[in-house]
Formats: sequence, C-alpha cells, structure tokens
Amino acid sequence: MTTDDLQTWELWYPAAGATGLEFARGRIDPTSVLWVHAAPDRLAVTVRSGDDRVTARGEPLERQGRAYPMTRLSVEGDAVKREDRWPTDADLGALVILPGGEVGVLTAWWNAEDGSAWRWSVDFSNRRD
Repeated sequence: MTTDDLQTWELWYPAAGATGLEFARGRIDPTSVLWVHAAPDRLAVTVRSGDDRVTARGEPLERQGRAYPMTRLSVEGDAVKREDRWPTDADLGALVILPGGEVGVLTAWWNAEDGSAWRWSVDFSNRRD
C-alpha cells in the first residue's frame, strides 16, 4: 500500500482560541467510520484522499445531549456525521483515533448500564516501509 491509498482524517476543535486548534490528525487505510476518544464538544472534520483531495467534510459537528467518552464519525457521501454514544459489539474491529492522532483498532468494550464506568481495549500496530 502506498500513501496514495491512504486517507487523512483531520479533526479540528474550532472553539479554541481565535482560530481553533488541531485535535487529532491520522493517516489510515480508507474507512467510512472512525471512532474518536474524548472528542471535544465541537469538531470540524476533513477527510482527504492520498492525493490530498478533500473527499468529505463535517462542520460544525456539535455534541448532542450527554457527553460520552466515545464519538462515532461516519462518512455519508461527501458529509461527515457525528454520533456520541457507547460502542456496541457490532463496533468491535472499528478504528479509533486518540487525541493527537494515534489510531488503533477497538478490540473490546464494556460499560455499566448507568454509564458510571467503562472498560475498553485498543490494539495499536505500525510498520515502516
């Protein structure tokens, strides 16, 4: 796989300072779903193809309702949608981006019914070509 085959997901926190602040930027295999750990209440998201062409964008993406530790971003056409919720078993295997941009695979998730506690595992791997 070459860099032309990868996507770049840029997550920006537009409410910080005068012009905003980068929250996370990750380069990954193409996907239509990316989970975010500890997402701020507002995000601006740009998805780029390997040749730096913008393929999807979401702005402003504001938290609706309760603050969860996980946020699901999904690409629908050329738009990015936001959903703040708990992951389920169906979400295992999805990619998760952490603040700063490290990306791993969600391998396990559990949360208390009342949301007072959660436990999760993410697998990180990389290689140099």
